[in-house]
Amino acid sequence: MLKVAVLDDYQRVALDYADWSQLGSDVSVDVFDRNLATEDEAAAALADYDVLCLMRERMPLPASLIARLPKLKLVIVTGARVRTIDMDTAVAQGITVCHTFAGESQHATPEIAWGLILSVARNIPGEHARVRAGRWQETIGVTLGGKTLGLLGLGKLGSRMVPIAKAFGMEVIAWSQNLTAERAAEAGARLVEKDDLFRQADVVSIHLVLGERSRGLVGAREIGLMKPDAMLINTSRGPIVEEAPLIDALEAGRIRAGLDVYDQEPLPENHPLRRVPNAVTTPHLGYVTEGAYRGFYRDAVEDILAWRAGKPVRVLAAPQAA
Repeated sequence: MLKVAVLDDYQRVALDYADWSQLGSDVSVDVFDRNLATEDEAAAALADYDVLCLMRERMPLPASLIARLPKLKLVIVTGARVRTIDMDTAVAQGITVCHTFAGESQHATPEIAWGLILSVARNIPGEHARVRAGRWQETIGVTLGGKTLGLLGLGKLGSRMVPIAKAFGMEVIAWSQNLTAERAAEAGARLVEKDDLFRQADVVSIHLVLGERSRGLVGAREIGLMKPDAMLINTSRGPIVEEAPLIDALEAGRIRAGLDVYDQEPLPENHPLRRVPNAVTTPHLGYVTEGAYRGFYRDAVEDILAWRAGKPVRVLAAPQAA
């Protein structure tokens, strides 16, 4: 019997969104609807599985954990990019790593960014809670028209923010390490220096890939340059923003924030970001759409079938043939 574990299916939709029966009667599929938060917990729960289906980067596979999964032969990660699997160790242990289609992030992530911007600007979550509690309006919002959107990153996702900002009547400025004035203008934005972006923007929205150059890119200095009551929106990756100065600024009421990503996910129960004022927080919803999930699980089944047939598809890493 081939044992398959589908991890981090928080919404409990994996078995409904794909036809796992295609795998045959000699395959068992178990779904985990919770995060295996520690390596010891993961090693104990997954030791008997041959195949792991990961949901994006929710559960890392470092070398130390891979070494504790002796039966593992195939790992499937949803999406086309992963930084949380030790590929060298996987290959050395005879494990093939495959991926699924990339998802709908080009639409979904900018849309959640705008959801956060509007929620922060008009205090929507708080006022919703007050209506449900039998109260009425208690806050005063701000409009976006005439304001300035500053984009950190103007690639596939960042550039999709521009026409929406223009529809609201906003000016758009942008910065990234390799961005040119010509490329910015083509996207409908104006290139500025990084410090000027933080000084001028009423809304700073992050659309960068996490890497050595972007880790900690937004720290106390950059946050200190922001206008009073400016908004910081992060739908990219948590570690791009240094957590401690962000929390300090929110607790002091200097800025506002809309956050979909965090250094540690899920956020620990007592984490300060669960209770800071001036922030709207969502649980990494940027890529969580029905279309994406149906594609993820459909491709996961296809990946398993292809691997069992000896012709794996969408391969990220694989042992050398004997």
